[in-house]
Amino acid sequence: MTVAAILNSKGREVFTETTDKTLGEIAAVLGGRRIGAIVLCDEPGVICGIISERDIVGAIALNGPDVLSQPVKDYMTADVITCSEHDTINAVMEQMTTRRFRHMPVQSDGKMVGLVSIGDVVKYRIAEVEREAEQLRSYIHTA
Repeated sequence: MTVAAILNSKGREVFTETTDKTLGEIAAVLGGRRIGAIVLCDEPGVICGIISERDIVGAIALNGPDVLSQPVKDYMTADVITCSEHDTINAVMEQMTTRRFRHMPVQSDGKMVGLVSIGDVVKYRIAEVEREAEQLRSYIHTA
């Protein structure tokens, strides 16, 4: 199963913000939308960075609450790891687990076409395993 299957099911719309926002503004968006990370794009579909709630908490822990007035571009991850729609769910899961992040933008031809979370990936992997188990049970029952 590929990333395209996840996007086709959950949708491809991704809410983004620009890098001119402060950490406080981004934290308010994350809380208001009940999301764990946000992709930063100054041009539609062109990824500049990503920032997660974990990044913001870490910045506050290191520098105190005044950091919330600082620009998000000073704390975002600029070298964003992405995947394509053709990548397998297993490959994406391995990247997320190894590199310890929970959100991965999906790109096609240099433009963002979606976003997958570790929750999305695990959900689809579990469904795949359950389908395989059912097929085996069916095969054994008819054999």
